Amino acid sequence: MATCQQTTYYIHGAEVYDGKQTSSRKLNVLVSGDRILKLDTSQISLEGYHDLVKINAKGLVLAPGFIDPHTHLESDLSHAERKSNLSALYQGVTTVIAGNDGGSPFPIERSFRQWSENGIGTNVALFVGHGTVRRLVLGAKDVQPTDDELQRMKDMVSQAMEEGAIGLSTGLFYAPGSYAETDEVVALATVAASFGGVYDTHIRDESSYSIGLIESIKETLEIGRRTGIPLHFSHIKALGADVWGLSDEVIQMIENAKADGLEITANQYPYIASRTSMIAALIPRWAEDGGYDALVDRLKDEELHQRILVEVKENIRRRGGASSLIVSAEDLTDYHDLSLEALSEKLSLPAEGIVVKILKEAGGVRVVSFNMKEEDLIHFMKQDWVFTGSDGVVGHPRKFGSYARKIQKYVFEDQVLSLGEMIKKSSFDIAYHLGIPERGEIKEGYYADLILFDPIKVKENATFQNPTAFSEGMTFVFVNGQVAIENGAYTGALAGTPIRK
Repeated sequence: MATCQQTTYYIHGAEVYDGKQTSSRKLNVLVSGDRILKLDTSQISLEGYHDLVKINAKGLVLAPGFIDPHTHLESDLSHAERKSNLSALYQGVTTVIAGNDGGSPFPIERSFRQWSENGIGTNVALFVGHGTVRRLVLGAKDVQPTDDELQRMKDMVSQAMEEGAIGLSTGLFYAPGSYAETDEVVALATVAASFGGVYDTHIRDESSYSIGLIESIKETLEIGRRTGIPLHFSHIKALGADVWGLSDEVIQMIENAKADGLEITANQYPYIASRTSMIAALIPRWAEDGGYDALVDRLKDEELHQRILVEVKENIRRRGGASSLIVSAEDLTDYHDLSLEALSEKLSLPAEGIVVKILKEAGGVRVVSFNMKEEDLIHFMKQDWVFTGSDGVVGHPRKFGSYARKIQKYVFEDQVLSLGEMIKKSSFDIAYHLGIPERGEIKEGYYADLILFDPIKVKENATFQNPTAFSEGMTFVFVNGQVAIENGAYTGALAGTPIRK
């Protein structure tokens, strides 16, 4: 099947969810170039269209391509062999948002230009990362900026917004973002707000590490009140034994703030396990002040070593215990895919000793942490302001399976959401609240980012043991009017484009 820019596609017989409404209707759809040209409940005249492909979609669902508001796909899109972004396409994701958790390319225009020149499989929009800006100005140190340094950071945020960023992201749990005081974040968010941007945040504490989950929600709401910027909570959750069951309180706080006029949304990946760096999950922030080399130096000091062990032991407890933490480091074959509990038995060391031993050998090790409760997960999922997001990273099935899992498990098996609700939360709602124009809805004149599928056949194949297995069930995926997935297989199209605000 031809996939050139001028091919016209006539999709007829589908059950159409337009993204804006949760109900479906029978519509015929004409796609020409990169746009949705016509919609009609009856036969559309095809006279004059010579390079025409007809797709009989009887028995299939047609929906807007999903928009993933939280990914870490910058490196994939910049990689010669991964720029097709197949982990997203096979789930029906046609637009990804990157630069989350406070980490982004800078300057962002350089990445936009590279992606345009080399081609990418999906569309992409970027946040500018507070952690990136802070690191470039202040390094990895636990220090506060001078007035001149803060102005440099504000100028960098302004530059990124002028280059097309959709807002500012923070990772206040991670170093160096964790070293920032609220006033610093307010100053930078004010700049982003002046451009009509969004504040996307991995809050300071989703558990009980520092100020706690509830106080972290309060801090985010304060930032929204002081700046007027729309708020978007990344991967909203109640992480760890100390905060299980607090989803009720978090939801009520957000609902009250929304009633006061704040614009607030959130995203969530549909798993009870997270994946992050071992350092971020288990090492106290004071111990990594200055970066990994500084941490290793502190581990050589016996007094500091013992202090770190005590705090690591508490962090292991906080995240559900040694049995709930699985090492994810394929390069370290002696540790990979084993729990801290299993490694403790194998090596006759306490779990906190295992952590220190591993980090002395390698700094980039990650852990999969089963630290959430299904009840909290579902409670957040049911809120109309909580959308799907993958937080896609290598080593966790959420990168390859979040959207398929949402349909397979939470729409059909557990019936937490209807199919129409899931589609709306994964398309129109995200485009509207994050300011992605002319996408996320099947509407005449909008970009033709479309997915055609049999929802019963959608399947998540990725697991924690095999996290890179592609999802299945997407019959066709269109990106800007070009066919990227045809009859379930990738066509080779690189039809994505950078989206500048």
